[in-house]
Amino acid sequence: MKKRAAPLFVLLLMMLLAVACKKTEITGGSGAVPGSGSPNTDTIGVLKDAASAKGFAMGFAIEYALMKNNPAYAAIVKREASAVTFGYHMKHGAIIKDNGSFDFAATDELVNISTNAGLEIFGHTLAWHQNQNGNYLRSLTVGSGTGAPNLLPSGDLEAGSGTSGTGTGLFTGWNCLTGGTASATFAAVAGNGSTRAMQVNVAAPGANAYDVQAIGPSWNAVSGNIYKVSVDIKSSVAGGRVRLVMQNNAYQQLDITTSAAWETYTWTFTSGEATPMLRLNFPASGTYTLDNITIVDMSSAPAPNSAQVAAAVDSALSRFIRSTVGRYAGKVKAWDVVNECMSDGSSGLRTHSGSTTGDIFYWSQYLGRDYALKAFQYAKAADASALLFINDYNLESNPAKLDSLLAFVNELKAKGAKVDGIGTQMHISINTSTAAIDNAFKKMAATGLKVRVSELDVRVNPNDDAGFSAGTSVLNAQSNMYKYVVNSFLQNVPSAQRHGFTIWGVADSDSWILASQKKLDAPLIFDNNYGKKPAYYAVLLGLKGK
Repeated sequence: MKKRAAPLFVLLLMMLLAVACKKTEITGGSGAVPGSGSPNTDTIGVLKDAASAKGFAMGFAIEYALMKNNPAYAAIVKREASAVTFGYHMKHGAIIKDNGSFDFAATDELVNISTNAGLEIFGHTLAWHQNQNGNYLRSLTVGSGTGAPNLLPSGDLEAGSGTSGTGTGLFTGWNCLTGGTASATFAAVAGNGSTRAMQVNVAAPGANAYDVQAIGPSWNAVSGNIYKVSVDIKSSVAGGRVRLVMQNNAYQQLDITTSAAWETYTWTFTSGEATPMLRLNFPASGTYTLDNITIVDMSSAPAPNSAQVAAAVDSALSRFIRSTVGRYAGKVKAWDVVNECMSDGSSGLRTHSGSTTGDIFYWSQYLGRDYALKAFQYAKAADASALLFINDYNLESNPAKLDSLLAFVNELKAKGAKVDGIGTQMHISINTSTAAIDNAFKKMAATGLKVRVSELDVRVNPNDDAGFSAGTSVLNAQSNMYKYVVNSFLQNVPSAQRHGFTIWGVADSDSWILASQKKLDAPLIFDNNYGKKPAYYAVLLGLKGK
């Protein structure tokens, strides 16, 4: 049989159908979208709208300097998020100064930036063992040092010759130095109740804090003992900077923000060596006058009894929580009250191990396991309408830790604590067990409390392979894991219990895994140039139920 040509209108109809049925593939900043071939409309929109359609807020952890000074960073947060968590600037160490006073300036500014952008703020965090002003808190646990001998006799700065200069002659026992591109002068002037004090005029600071410094003599310490440094400082203007460094073989530092009037600053630390040296660094322009430098061994000073210590630590916890929550009542409607309270391994309540230094301080060491109950009570007293959460990590990979946390929540609630929800941090990797993720969400949901994904990121180089490069295969594996977490959250947590979903950072280069842990990785959903990665589209598709 001969083939006959189809009528013209039939050919035209077939062509139109072919065009209408063709799907457009979407690509992200670093590779193909998971499930490429999806209709274009599946990957159109922003994360906050997709999350809102499911009844919860989409959040990012943000950093003060980036949100304030990086337009590309801020634009992504404002476009994609409905909520933010401050990575640092609501923590104890960001707010409490060494004398126990409060400095809310930067926190207030970030709150205003966020609220002016229409972003909800999730408060993080009120009672944690890290990111504390450990110097101040440890000072509450030891004696005042009154009557203990000064281990740094040259700290009175009275001995020396001349009125200005550098090197070792101006103040006996001290070596006054400038280096690099720094421009500074040292002088002997009248002090705070003394005839001689050290004055440093920093015309131009160097690239390093130590480019302008005065190095004191070594002194005898006992490794593991607690010592307190005290120094009187005033500066030509408020907001100057002085860094105290205790260093010979070990290294510890304290950064001080100075004022225009004489003020006494103290630093309580645990020595890590037998012959440390106190170094005074001047990393900012201005004129600084220092006097009456003392170092005392707190073990040789009368210490308060355990009841007094507990009362002082309890008061510090109460003051911080009540002041912070009360200040932002109405602007911050939910808080991480207790953070990372469970130990790893076989779990149970986290307790201190040996001496603590730097920003580490364990509330439980002085208040027992009821420190968490107290924290929830103080938060409720400050803002009864706020939602209060307990937050921890590895709940999807450590069943013993998850069970310990859930048991502790029951204990707290039985004692009358207002615990509204559980946060699971989910710092996971492309190798994390998906079954374990499902199990964690199911167990948390079974409590009837609100559940939030509080700090999600997905590592693509969990084995820390040297020379690692994030290629297409690992980026697709990452996108699959992000999408799985979203799907599991939606499937295993009832809608009424879903409180929020927060990714811990914006661009890979800003992640704490790179910035703090110095890992070679790419854990977030935007690349270093703030381009959308496959993981971004995976989260969007997951939120849309695709």
